[in-house]
Amino acid sequence: MTTPSDEFRLVSPRVNHEGRLPRQYTGEGQGAKKNISPPLEWYNLPEGTKSLALVVEDIDAPEPDGPIVPWTHWVVVNIPPTVKGLPEGFSGKEEELGGEYSGIKEGHNDWKVPGWRGPVLPHHGHRFVFKLYALDDELHFGHKVTKQKVLEAIEGHVVGEAVLMAKF
Repeated sequence: MTTPSDEFRLVSPRVNHEGRLPRQYTGEGQGAKKNISPPLEWYNLPEGTKSLALVVEDIDAPEPDGPIVPWTHWVVVNIPPTVKGLPEGFSGKEEELGGEYSGIKEGHNDWKVPGWRGPVLPHHGHRFVFKLYALDDELHFGHKVTKQKVLEAIEGHVVGEAVLMAKF
């Protein structure tokens, strides 16, 4: 039996679970303090984890003419299990940070560009789900990584999931 302290967890030092997403992580921040990827940390990786994948979505995004369809803000794959988190402003800096971070790959969001893109919303109250998948294998992709490709590739390889939710 696992206790809450043993659970695979995803947290942010800047975002409380079910708390507000601060402006600097959105498209509504000011100047250089906008569209910065939030810092994330994780604990208690499941046994057998060989890599991690992260998908961040606005689960309350409406289609212009229809139903609610999740909108992808960030996709990150091939995070080594030795990495314990992603620092604030990580997006776009994998190479610069080097070391363990250099093999991490950012996928395309729903704006069709790689990396983090924060929300700009006509009305607030949307829920953002940060979902971290612990995998028993590394993912191998061509040049372009998307949420759909990640979800297909991880099928049968997920050994754990951790979720952080924020509101904007």
